[in-house]
Amino acid sequence: MTHPVPIRRECDVLATALTLAAGGLPVLPLSADKRPFGNCPDCRDNRCGGRPNMKTPGSCVCPRPCHGWAAATLDPAMLSSGPWVTAWRRAGAVAYHPGGAGVTVVDLDNAEAVAWARATLSPTRMVATTRGEHWIYFGTVRSVNGVREGVDIKSTMSYVRWLGPGTGTMTAVPPTVRALAEKGPETVRPAPRMAIVAAPTGGGECRHRMPSYLERGIAMAEQRITDATSAIHATVYRTFLAVLSAHGRCGCLTEAHIERLFTAAQTKGESPRHCTDAWTNARTALGM
Repeated sequence: MTHPVPIRRECDVLATALTLAAGGLPVLPLSADKRPFGNCPDCRDNRCGGRPNMKTPGSCVCPRPCHGWAAATLDPAMLSSGPWVTAWRRAGAVAYHPGGAGVTVVDLDNAEAVAWARATLSPTRMVATTRGEHWIYFGTVRSVNGVREGVDIKSTMSYVRWLGPGTGTMTAVPPTVRALAEKGPETVRPAPRMAIVAAPTGGGECRHRMPSYLERGIAMAEQRITDATSAIHATVYRTFLAVLSAHGRCGCLTEAHIERLFTAAQTKGESPRHCTDAWTNARTALGM
């Protein structure tokens, strides 16, 4: 006998994706842990150039759903192609790219955040989530996590899990949301600072000060976080631990490097507080 449940699951998620795409929502599959699928070998370390609609434009023409939110598409032929059907078979959910649809989603992650929105923001289309609500507005802004406790803004560079059409009439992005997006995260991400110690003696200049060596290490760490498809918290912590172990005692890490790592983690859904906690815990584990 064949396996009806996986086949039915594939048909359900693909049918949902095709319906949403026909309605103007660029969609992509999410893995069982509700994260985008990791990049294929050809796209790892950005060696393909990246999707053209990412922050750094590239020339990627990969037929797979690589590069997270940037892979979202309206093309039914792409959605139904062999590599994508393989992903749909393993998918746990359907997501969409709000910026690609011309909308902004205010992700309210707890009851306090919902109460703040109801007291502060103009009413709009609302979708219930497991822990709070998604408020959907016409118009796009930059995507920023942690603009308030329990509040993320998802638009031009993010994905949102499809949880249904919701209720209410969609309205324009209110000035409060635009101001929060411009202001950025409520918590400063690169809070920890590195202790500067002397470079090793007898071997000349510290090898970490070679731009190519340090840049490669930071780029690999960013990619490791970006490619994670499960255990995101643990992956972020282990990556921070590895970076600190390799580069944390020579004084070479700058706030710009830390910012890049925190940004990669927040793009995968980590909050500023979780990033700071993971960084602090990694430093503690290494006795820094």
